[in-house]
Amino acid sequence: MEKNGLFSQRIRLRHLHTFVAVAQQGTLGRAAETLNLSQPALSKTLNELEQLTGTRLFERGRLGAQMTLMGEQFLTHAVKVLDALNHAGQSLNQKDGQSTTVVRVGALPTAALGILPKVIGQFHKQQSDVTLQVATMNNTMLLSGLKSGELDLGIGRMSDPELMTGLNYELLFLESLKLVVRPGHPLLHENITLSRVMEWPVVVSPKGTIPRQNAETLLVSQGCKMSATCVETLSASLSRQLTVDYNYVWFVPSGAVKEDLRQGTLTSLPVTTQGVGEPIGVLTRVDTPLSPGAQILLASIRKSIPG
Repeated sequence: MEKNGLFSQRIRLRHLHTFVAVAQQGTLGRAAETLNLSQPALSKTLNELEQLTGTRLFERGRLGAQMTLMGEQFLTHAVKVLDALNHAGQSLNQKDGQSTTVVRVGALPTAALGILPKVIGQFHKQQSDVTLQVATMNNTMLLSGLKSGELDLGIGRMSDPELMTGLNYELLFLESLKLVVRPGHPLLHENITLSRVMEWPVVVSPKGTIPRQNAETLLVSQGCKMSATCVETLSASLSRQLTVDYNYVWFVPSGAVKEDLRQGTLTSLPVTTQGVGEPIGVLTRVDTPLSPGAQILLASIRKSIPG
């Protein structure tokens, strides 16, 4: 007990903030920038913490700082301490009512459908007292929401440099364009060509979005035009339901239908699309550290992406 008491007394908040920043950013360099520290100073603090805990919390390598199993366990405790301090600060600033920890997330509709259900389920197993506010929106709105402080983090695309000012971007995966239908669609019994596909009703993203631009580029490359029977929508849930229940062909980023394709709820048409895929990543503000709850959510998002 005496040893544990000395241990807890010697760990400082700077140790916890440094540890959580490295866990959040994935590299010592980015964590140092976030905390406005030099990298040697950050490394020294991290080394002190590892000496105090008596265990290695990160494996440093060319791919960055990867948390060890003990590091992941320690992260849960570190976040609880910082979260408790955050709650205490909020309670002092609130005259009535019970404070609630809220994490605000903005996501592209297809990204939300493909990533967030699994992530949120895992997150709330660890953080049952955190409310998540999730809004689906186009990429321009997402970037604007982050900059205005209306969102804590976003799942979206890299944009023009002037629109990315003040934001961090971390690549999660590349998603390609797919054309998907229900398993019983009549097209599956034919010799499929893109011109034949366009004789069926389609569901596409609205003009001005990256998925729509990719769809139109594909059509032009093969001398085809968009079907006259067309539904334009940002709603991934509506698009999915139309495709599952009716004979629509859905032009969709691959990440949104990964589970449906794996489970056989939807089937991908053998139509060759162009390019290596569009990068999807996590966006955060440079000048505002994530709250402990948002840090845990970010860690859950990273874990959901196969390495």
